[in-house]
Amino acid sequence: MTIAPPIDPTLELQRQELAELIRRHAGDPHGPCSAVDGLFLVRYTANVRSVPTFAQPALCILAQGSKSLFLGDEQYAYDPLHYMVVSVTLPLSKVKLDASPENPSLGIRMDLDPAEVSQLIAESGPMLVPNLPSGRGLYVERSDPQLLDALLRLVRLLDNPRDIAMLAPLIRREILYRLLRGPQGYRLYEIALANSQTHRVCQAITWLNQNFQQPLRIEDLAREVNLSTSTLHHRFKAVTSMSPLQYQKQLRLQEARRLMLNDGLEAAVAGYRVGYESPSQFSREYSRLYGAPPLRDVARLRASAG
Repeated sequence: MTIAPPIDPTLELQRQELAELIRRHAGDPHGPCSAVDGLFLVRYTANVRSVPTFAQPALCILAQGSKSLFLGDEQYAYDPLHYMVVSVTLPLSKVKLDASPENPSLGIRMDLDPAEVSQLIAESGPMLVPNLPSGRGLYVERSDPQLLDALLRLVRLLDNPRDIAMLAPLIRREILYRLLRGPQGYRLYEIALANSQTHRVCQAITWLNQNFQQPLRIEDLAREVNLSTSTLHHRFKAVTSMSPLQYQKQLRLQEARRLMLNDGLEAAVAGYRVGYESPSQFSREYSRLYGAPPLRDVARLRASAG
């Protein structure tokens, strides 16, 4: 029988204050960020069961509730005792979150910029981050009072807007520093090292996000990021859980879904726009990912939104 560790009273007080700040300042989960650039405070009052989507680099903290993300078949769950870091853009197979009006989910997302991490490392000098085998571009770690204290100071700025421009960048740097010095900070550290294989995989991910409509030859992508074909394939899968071709497919299908839902494009037009030459192949792969053909899936989404 596993005995849960006792709750740190300092962490509990921080959690309570964070929850109260989120209740006062949170907006629509899909709305704009707060007055602090890159900081989102969200409150969910209903369950979330999302279909495949992409997670952007971010630090995620919950003050109340729990959340599960699925990278392929791998589940990553976090709660108020843990934080989650996404270090690269990743395709999630689904997201699960339980919430109700009586027991809402209260959380924070702080977007991460790899360039900001690189600048901090360059200015800080050697940080003695352990050199461990790299893994997924997503991890969950136990929260600590120092990290939560910095996050609280960042969120408190929303009550003092005149201080945001001067203090928010300083506090963001502290938060990044504490993530880098954390138990799994090497995962964030390695994406910022220009000569590391993981950094080059990040470059491949960026290239795919910007050019997903184009035909993909792994040899060309490997040459673009200065890796061998076999190394790119191996390291890309280690970070994202999928091959570059599978990653590109999810990018294409998600963008096609957005074009049909938001811009009203027909399925064949949307498929062609994202790089599919065969409407039947587009429909087949779309159904495999989203569980229904394009027309039926979009109709279902519009009905649920209404």
